[in-house]
Amino acid sequence: MTLRAVRRWLWGAVAVAAGVLAGAAWIMPGAAPTPAASTTSLTPVGGEFKLVDEDGKPRTWADFRGKPVAVFFGFTHCPDICPTTLGELSVLLADLGPRSNDLQVVLVSGDPERDTPEVLNAYLQSFDPRIVGLTGQEAEVDRAFASFKAYRKKVPTEGGDYTVDHSAGVYLYDRDGGFAGTLDMHEDMKVRRQKVERLLAVGA
Repeated sequence: MTLRAVRRWLWGAVAVAAGVLAGAAWIMPGAAPTPAASTTSLTPVGGEFKLVDEDGKPRTWADFRGKPVAVFFGFTHCPDICPTTLGELSVLLADLGPRSNDLQVVLVSGDPERDTPEVLNAYLQSFDPRIVGLTGQEAEVDRAFASFKAYRKKVPTEGGDYTVDHSAGVYLYDRDGGFAGTLDMHEDMKVRRQKVERLLAVGA
């Protein structure tokens, strides 16, 4: 896939995601401004959690054993960083071809108040269908973020709205749930692909 094609795909995904959010405005309050994402590093997961996916199905961290996992923290009201990252991960999955079926990409929402399973489901339609979105009650989301040593903070904005600061980057875990590195969205796509290919090769 050429760089021009990647950029065209990403801008299209962002535009579609924005349209989905606008159409769901009766469910979710107005869009929040760009968050100042934290770069808090993650360590190997430190405990279990119980969330639900975009279909309302209960999910735990143990459900994702057996495959390498790429975990991203975000929220559907994020206007640029989150949809761009998910778009780039979708492109990466497409470029990996059949090998991508052995990689599970997971979005953990830091905004459970607005990100219901229905909202996540609509939002994820803009990206690769293999990407799983997780949300839940505030206490369970707190537990999940604590398990990943991840950061999130609700930040009030004008008009009574809010945005969510959160850990940035994509965090890689091996087939046993052990921390295996990160993907930096500032890295060249080729570098990110090589990291994922090495992760997929371990234990295959």
